[in-house]
Amino acid sequence: MEKPSYLKDSEDAKLFNELRKKVNQRIEAIPENRDIYIKIKAVILPLVYFGLYTFAVFNADKRLVYILSFVLMGISLVLIYLNLIHEAAHNNIYKSKKLNGLVLQIFDFVGANSYIWKKRHIASHHAYPNVDGWDTDIEQSGLLLIVPWIKAKGVQKYQHFFFFLVYPLYLFNWMFIRDLRDFFDKERVILKTQGAIPSIEKVKMVSYKLFYFFYQIAVPVLFFKVSIGLALGAWFLQVIAASIFALFVLLPLHPLPDNAFPKLDEKNGLPFSWLHHQFEVTNDLKENNWLVRNVLGNFNFHVAHHLFPNYSYLYYNEITEEIEEFAKEHGLAYKRFPIFTALGKHVDLLKQNANNAYYILEE
Repeated sequence: MEKPSYLKDSEDAKLFNELRKKVNQRIEAIPENRDIYIKIKAVILPLVYFGLYTFAVFNADKRLVYILSFVLMGISLVLIYLNLIHEAAHNNIYKSKKLNGLVLQIFDFVGANSYIWKKRHIASHHAYPNVDGWDTDIEQSGLLLIVPWIKAKGVQKYQHFFFFLVYPLYLFNWMFIRDLRDFFDKERVILKTQGAIPSIEKVKMVSYKLFYFFYQIAVPVLFFKVSIGLALGAWFLQVIAASIFALFVLLPLHPLPDNAFPKLDEKNGLPFSWLHHQFEVTNDLKENNWLVRNVLGNFNFHVAHHLFPNYSYLYYNEITEEIEEFAKEHGLAYKRFPIFTALGKHVDLLKQNANNAYYILEE
């Protein structure tokens, strides 16, 4: 299958080179190497996650403590993703790809799969954000319809009423269905674009998942006298908490009615240049405080990440200042919303898609 191609525009290429020069100069002028803080988190955050697990099993006789510890594990799991996994996939923590790969493997121990997630994120989402059939982050399901120009069918016509029941199951779908389908379903985008997956990666995927369920559920039951009901219930609440927290952070950045969902033409061509595409399909959030910058991985500045993924999130504040000024100067579609406004807009998108109200930015 022929991959999508961006509109060729020499003026936009010059614009991006100009912006990149400004950003590089701005970052080079910063005297400190902030990436050391991510290296520190690469030690602390996994210790927090597995420390909470250890605390839970050694306090298994206290039901509330056990459950709360597992819920906090779900929160820390998302922090690991935002601060470590995401940066390791872009080789932004260490200079060594091997060391970044080791950090990325933390994902395997918490129920996901580092190999296939990196493929999705780099070769799918970053390559073609918001492009139906190519961006796995907006992949359509039988329950929810994200892309506006596809006709809603069946229960999708009522998705704006029940989405809050589906979203908390996000990571369950990831663990039990999405990973397996991406490894074995030949019709999936990942297999179409990346070719055959090595057999060793399939063995590792299954082995890691079995180990994950062994230590999460079987170990507390077999060695710490936790009842099966408590073990399953606490684990279930962990994944629910992680799903809600993850989507709270990720949903406001792409699937909004203000962002484009560009349609491919008959030759698999996209209507925008690469530079314009990133602005048209991505938005930032207005929240900018110590918590967002240092604990939540600066997820608020997502345009900076798509334009300059080679810089870690610790530089996004300065990069975004350059982007915002540059966008005003050159009429680029830079967008920034308060987080709860953006979340409301996502619900509006679901409602519009359920009613097939209109196709956003069709022209």
